[in-house]
Amino acid sequence: MPEPDHAPLTESEAAAEARRLIEDAYQPALPIPTTYRDTSPVPAIGPTPPVPQPGRPPMSQRATDASALMLTGSVAALSVSGGVSLLLYTLGQVDPLALAVGAAGPVALVLAAGSLLKSLGRAKADMSTTTTHHHHYAGPVRQETTNLSSTTKGMIARTNNTLGGS
Repeated sequence: MPEPDHAPLTESEAAAEARRLIEDAYQPALPIPTTYRDTSPVPAIGPTPPVPQPGRPPMSQRATDASALMLTGSVAALSVSGGVSLLLYTLGQVDPLALAVGAAGPVALVLAAGSLLKSLGRAKADMSTTTTHHHHYAGPVRQETTNLSSTTKGMIARTNNTLGGS
């Protein structure tokens, strides 16, 4: 049987070693890190994709203006519909036919105006197509061209004609 590497402990040494082991067992463990902060400087540019930011998403100026206009319109519609609801509540009872006519009138007007604007846009697009004319002559030629440009703006038309020739 091989000999042990060290001599046996005395009773006081064994008690001291037992006390040390028990104290070590009841010591709180070292905290385990759950986060890591990288303190190295971030490059100004690089291949990292953009990160979505909180709030409204990035949009063009035109889209932002349209969005603000829609939000404003919804607030206006809410106040108008609230006023109509209050009016109907105070009246007590309303003839359904009169209510339908009153509600359909503005809608019909908006649809008619939209149809008119759409047809005017198509007519303007049809007029703006340019054609190229090729004429072949065998003698001296004098050619005159006159262009008439018209700009009409607003509900009450004010027409500004510009006559240009070349």
